[in-house]
Amino acid sequence: MMEGVTVRVGLLGLVLACVTTAMANKNRDWDIYSFHVNSTVTSRYATTIITSRVANRMDQSQEIEFHVKIPKMAFISKFKMTIEGQTYDGVVKQKEEAQQQYTQAVSRGQSAGIVSSVGRTLEEFKTSVTVAALSKVTFELTYEELLKRRLGKYELLIHARPMQPVADFKIDVYINERPGINFLEIKGGLSTKELANAITKTHASSEAWVHFYPSKEQQSQCDSCGEQGLNGDLVIVYDVHRNTSMGELKESKGYFVHHFAPSDLPRIPKNVVFIIDRSGSMHGRKMKQTRQALLKILVDLVEDDHFGLITFDYTVSAWKKELLPANQENLEAAKSFARHIRDRGATDINAAVLEGTAMLNQNPREGSASLLILLTDGDPTTGETNLEKIHKNVKEAIGKKFPLYCLGFGMDVNFEFLEKMALENSGVGRRIYEDSDAALQLQGFYEEVATPLLTDVQMVYVGGANLTQTNFSQYYNGSEIVVSGQITDNNIETFTAEVIAISKSNRVMYSETISTDEPIEARPDSHIQRLWAYLTVKQLLDKEVQSSGKAKEKVKKEALDLCLKYGFVTPLTSMVVTKPQGETSQVAHKPKEGEKPSGSRQGFSGSGFQFMSGEAGYPGGRGGGVGGAGRGMGLLLDAVEDSYSAYIMEEHQPTHSSKTATRATPTTVSSPLRFLLPAEDQALPLCYDIPVALSLRLLKDPNNELSMNGQLGQSASAGYQKIVIHYKNNQHIELDITVITFNNGQDATYFSWRLKINHKTDSVSLILRDKEVDITIGLTRIIIMLYERNGIKFLWPVLRQRPTGDNIMGIMARPPVAYKEVQGTTMKLKIQDKEVEVSRDSAVDLSVRSAPTVACWLLPLQSALQGELADFTVTQL
Repeated sequence: MMEGVTVRVGLLGLVLACVTTAMANKNRDWDIYSFHVNSTVTSRYATTIITSRVANRMDQSQEIEFHVKIPKMAFISKFKMTIEGQTYDGVVKQKEEAQQQYTQAVSRGQSAGIVSSVGRTLEEFKTSVTVAALSKVTFELTYEELLKRRLGKYELLIHARPMQPVADFKIDVYINERPGINFLEIKGGLSTKELANAITKTHASSEAWVHFYPSKEQQSQCDSCGEQGLNGDLVIVYDVHRNTSMGELKESKGYFVHHFAPSDLPRIPKNVVFIIDRSGSMHGRKMKQTRQALLKILVDLVEDDHFGLITFDYTVSAWKKELLPANQENLEAAKSFARHIRDRGATDINAAVLEGTAMLNQNPREGSASLLILLTDGDPTTGETNLEKIHKNVKEAIGKKFPLYCLGFGMDVNFEFLEKMALENSGVGRRIYEDSDAALQLQGFYEEVATPLLTDVQMVYVGGANLTQTNFSQYYNGSEIVVSGQITDNNIETFTAEVIAISKSNRVMYSETISTDEPIEARPDSHIQRLWAYLTVKQLLDKEVQSSGKAKEKVKKEALDLCLKYGFVTPLTSMVVTKPQGETSQVAHKPKEGEKPSGSRQGFSGSGFQFMSGEAGYPGGRGGGVGGAGRGMGLLLDAVEDSYSAYIMEEHQPTHSSKTATRATPTTVSSPLRFLLPAEDQALPLCYDIPVALSLRLLKDPNNELSMNGQLGQSASAGYQKIVIHYKNNQHIELDITVITFNNGQDATYFSWRLKINHKTDSVSLILRDKEVDITIGLTRIIIMLYERNGIKFLWPVLRQRPTGDNIMGIMARPPVAYKEVQGTTMKLKIQDKEVEVSRDSAVDLSVRSAPTVACWLLPLQSALQGELADFTVTQL
């Protein structure tokens, strides 16, 4: 899961907006008398609360601004202001709903927006409120984020810049990691000699506390301090113990999280092709920095790596036509080539990526890992320029065989196009910022993918449901795979985690169950549940980028429902906060780079923002009483692409309660999977829907010690992702979408679906042909087919010869069901003397390779669960 940046939790101290009179600015008649940051990290999930208390020392009201920076990967989940004992809470709404309110307000001249700047890892959030004379206001912002492991460590970065020394300034960080904390370090510009005694660090086996309590004097005396107080970073760096190769598996309140980061594995040799844009827009510093980075990356290649270099403008040029080993001679020649790369011409991205793909496809090496790295700063301007066609061409050419990483250089690049192309091909998109350290940014990205340890990683959770991403093309040293989900029926005794992957040329497997002896957390809103929601929303947003049409709308709705339920501010949602009545409006506009502020009104301008003050309805004016009694304003917090926006919202009636109810919408349940059930002496079969991602009992023959269970996939377009057959005590057949494993006692044999196999023992026959395996065990014969629909691979079993005897159970073992149509209606059937309401629908018959669509009577699930229709027992594979 290569999102690949060091996770940083950044905090910017509170800044006060332009004060309405020159004397107020000079004398600083406001005071931040308390500024606290409290960050709690549990299982790498960080929840940070910023609380700032400000007093208006003037004898007249004035506008005070709250200004913080948060990580780009974080979701704001709470925001509130408390003024004179009245609390104004945020409510998360659908973006379109909040935007409509905002637009109506703007049309009446009653509101305006504050749009944040966009940085590398941090984003700004601003809002302001008018505070009465000699009164106080408390701001409290909460945001949440899952820390990403990068190069063997996690980083928690706190950026402190309160713009004045604060008497009560505290940063408290608490870290709780069950496997134990391996090391803990404090770095950053605030970790200096002058501030050394302000930092205390306590590190126990699985817990750590960091406190930063600088005195008011220290806040103006350190190297990065001055009259405006602190201005620097406090960076907490740590990693956890890796006690087992399986990693850490933790459960709470029916949710689980699995952190998987094995390091005791041999390095897999790489096949890597670098595709470098040399078009005219790369002129100057970009091209120079690209050459610098490439030269250093070439030095880091290992001799058993194979590599290729491709440059492109309106033409595509390969350094060599094939991949070459990274020996000293080839590396020196490649460096000479890199030093002479010059910018020129247009940009043919389509041809360049297809050339790199062909180079990897034509040079396969068993036991190696392949990857493509594209660096470009522009849109395709020659050759194929249709973005959708390029996406289609690249996706078909790569065919899920290896990941594509797209690096977009600068702010002018079409990053959405690159990100979608990367996500569609198991990679990630990364922006390279056009700064003096751009070469180091490129090197840093390469280091993250430099050491592959596993390929074709499959995470399987028996007894799990609503899982986050479980298949990963590659796992790199120093990174981490995180999977979260729900435990079916909250039954941890039947829950098992399994990892299947390829290490060099060997297949490796790990397995673990959750211990029931460990205490379960008592918090009603477990961080693991919120971690699951956070990760699910992040991955749904990535999926939305790749989708189109109805599929895109479905994914968007799933993400939106989760955002509303858990109160996350994302690109799909906004936060509305009621504000006091009689509020003055403020306009703060951040123009695009190089763009001058529009409009003729004059206002204070600074740091790229333009500020203007005025009463609602009277832009620029200072008249009193406009807006009328009983009218109030609101605040809209919005996420736009990589940045957050805060808007003064349209008028609202002021609330008299201390809190505003948060809108909560239940999560969307994934579409179910439809099963067919033959009917006795009737033209129409029966059908019924089963929720996806369940583990089902397919067949159980206790007389012959034979059982067969299946794990349904996550999509209604699929079937089973894994099927396991157990025969007696020592023979097991495991089938997934990539491999078939036959365990005969202590011996294990692996078969690829691409092969033709006729494998027999004394009691088991296994014949594989045309993606169809024919298994005979005693008198029982089962066919299991490998299908692919809508880009999803899955398995489907068919019972060709039913076992004889009594007590045969399972979905596949049920005989045809007898039913009669109830006279006088076509919507009721009589089954076993019970009338059941049905509807006429259709289903796909997967029991035959052609998979035709057939009409059927659709039974309600509660009816299907009764009597002899089906056995839905959730079972362990």
